[in-house]
Amino acid sequence: MTRFEYRITFSSPAFLGNAEQNGQWRTPPFKALLRQWWRIVHASERGGSPPVDQLREEEGALFGVASDQRNGSRKSGVRLRLQHWNMGQQETWPPLARVQHPEVNFPVDSGLYLGFGPVLLPKGAKQPALKKNAALQAGESATLSIACPDDAVPSLQTAFYLIDRYGTIGGRSRNGWGSFQLSLPDETAPLAKPRLATSLLRPWRACLGQDWPHAIGSDDEGPLIWQTTQSFNDWRGVMQQLAALKIGLRTQFPFKTGNGAHLPEKRHWLSYPVTRHSVKSWGNARLPNSLRFKVRAEPNGDGFRGLIVHLPCLPPAQPFRPDRRAIEAVWAQVHAYLDQAQALTRAPH
Repeated sequence: MTRFEYRITFSSPAFLGNAEQNGQWRTPPFKALLRQWWRIVHASERGGSPPVDQLREEEGALFGVASDQRNGSRKSGVRLRLQHWNMGQQETWPPLARVQHPEVNFPVDSGLYLGFGPVLLPKGAKQPALKKNAALQAGESATLSIACPDDAVPSLQTAFYLIDRYGTIGGRSRNGWGSFQLSLPDETAPLAKPRLATSLLRPWRACLGQDWPHAIGSDDEGPLIWQTTQSFNDWRGVMQQLAALKIGLRTQFPFKTGNGAHLPEKRHWLSYPVTRHSVKSWGNARLPNSLRFKVRAEPNGDGFRGLIVHLPCLPPAQPFRPDRRAIEAVWAQVHAYLDQAQALTRAPH
């Protein structure tokens, strides 16, 4: 067994709830996050898109499985331990700068827009508030210890490298909440950033051959990774910028129907459900957005930038019945929007 450690430091509040949905440091979400990014590393080691059955078998062999009916249950070969399981310290929610939304008659609080669910606007209130008692606040940190089989060290360390650059955790984490950086224990300097291996990239249209995120998308300009041109003093400015960008990339696809549409419209392929714009045949199904937002600390520790990375994949066959040509057209338009946005530039890789 090999043991190693990282220091986790949050750069934006994290909605990392316990059984009562109150903010608390907990090991299981970090293990789930590690498994997600390990799959991308594993796919790159297996030529880009291994069969799902093979992936599940090899993932179960490393991380454990309750029962696969063939090989029975198996203990995890990867063990994680946090320095503490403290409760979150952020009990109030600060009002954030408002952004314009062309489909709403008034400016929208950027924190409420990106964090709706964990962040709510109580009836009669003028400012958003946390749904539950606390969140993990930006700046909180803890040491994460990892033990794993010796032969798993390279792939797990690559997964942690990807997590440090692009990973987020907890509720609404795809919108940038629960962003964190890794450093070596007792050090404040971020991890060294080697060049992103080309094996972890795949042309984004080819990524649509699988219905699970298995690579970072790329095009003729390089990886589909953008960062804000401006550096901000803290997470609040970053989240305002990301909220404005998300509103823009979504509302460029105006709706022509309302609830119970017989056919999906362009915006439905970004993520689903959409308030007041349901698709009858999709019901209560969920389609997560394959764009991931992150608040990332500058390499010198002076300020923060917003980061957007695309991990393209095709929606599952049921119930979505994906129209690949329509989906390709939508994402091509989104990529063009992000490339043309003055607030963004392609991130160095």
